[in-house]
Amino acid sequence: MAAKTILMLVGDFVEDYEAMVPFQMLQMVGHKVHTVCPDKQPGDRVRTAIHDFEGDQTYSEKPGHLFAINTDFSLVDPARYDALVIPGGRAPEYLRLNPRVIEIVRHFAAADKPIASVCHGQQILAAAGVLDGKRCTAYPAVRPDVERAGALWCEVNETFSNAYTDGRLVTAPAWPAHPEWMRKFLEVLGTRIET
Repeated sequence: MAAKTILMLVGDFVEDYEAMVPFQMLQMVGHKVHTVCPDKQPGDRVRTAIHDFEGDQTYSEKPGHLFAINTDFSLVDPARYDALVIPGGRAPEYLRLNPRVIEIVRHFAAADKPIASVCHGQQILAAAGVLDGKRCTAYPAVRPDVERAGALWCEVNETFSNAYTDGRLVTAPAWPAHPEWMRKFLEVLGTRIET
């Protein structure tokens, strides 16, 4: 397997598990993951939030950990990356307002590079205009954004544990889908794990 260099877009109050777990899993299998955030430098950190499903009308939110930035956002050349990961949480709602974030996402989509996006991360994909005609899921509250952007909505299962692949795009509704979401993303990356 050829190791890939993967870009991960994060910001303050990114969902804790949706940043930490893919970051660790992708490195565990040999890939290099560069974490970036607008206006942050390597060594800076973003605050995370833990979203949980406890029977309320929506998820609850609790303070998470600090997540380290290891690459300078202002120096990112998307042509040097093999794939993109967009975690959810509250960060996507304001990251999508950053023109450079949108430009980066459009590069990955136009170049048909693998993109893995989860939960509210699809708000960035919708804002970038890269979902038209794509089969896609997200956190249910993001469904109007996804459909308005021209995507074909894929249903979320009862436990939020399913994921969908459309070409090189892999989407999931929330962190309970990590096993399926990351498995599908590794398949798209061409990563083979043998037992």
